[in-house]
Amino acid sequence: MKKYTADALVKQSRHYNYFQTLDESTKNDVLERIGVLIKEEREYCDKGNYKHLANLLTALSLYETLQKHGMTEEDAFKTVGEEMFKSVQPTKEKFQKMSQKSWFWTVIKKIVPIGFKKGSGAGWRYTWFKGQPKNEFRFETNECIYAKIFKKRGLEKLGPLFCQCDVINYGELDGIDFKRTKTLCYGDEKCDFMFVKHPKGESFERSKSK
Repeated sequence: MKKYTADALVKQSRHYNYFQTLDESTKNDVLERIGVLIKEEREYCDKGNYKHLANLLTALSLYETLQKHGMTEEDAFKTVGEEMFKSVQPTKEKFQKMSQKSWFWTVIKKIVPIGFKKGSGAGWRYTWFKGQPKNEFRFETNECIYAKIFKKRGLEKLGPLFCQCDVINYGELDGIDFKRTKTLCYGDEKCDFMFVKHPKGESFERSKSK
């Protein structure tokens, strides 16, 4: 299993490029705070949650440390969000190109469940549905470590930033509509993921997902 150290998590995170632009004092404080957070969230620090916690703990540490070094809360929140969204743009573009291929719909229905199951550790729970229409793929997240950790810390406002990354990645797929009307990080009882494939060339209005 990859090591749960502050240095390793930062390098794995979506904020690594931004982290490298910081002065040494701020960097050291970010790393020190991540070290404390690792200990505090030890129950979730397993193999499945590694990528999740790399992003979550780095973002949380940056949000707190930037304020410690004089940035306003509003600017710290904005910075963490903007840098995260910037980092997922290459993935968005990759998915857009892949979605133009005829095999993409079959792949997404098979690969997404595998990815979510292997990429989730303690603290997650999903509902996977069978017998769905051939042009639909849906599932639910019933427990989520982002919602749990941020709620415990009174920082629920940070959770939706991570939800927005899904919207960025899936929201402009070729011929596929991404629908999500509820998310745990917005205070709902579940995250209701749905993908709907439309016939090639058919125009449709994209859903405004959470």
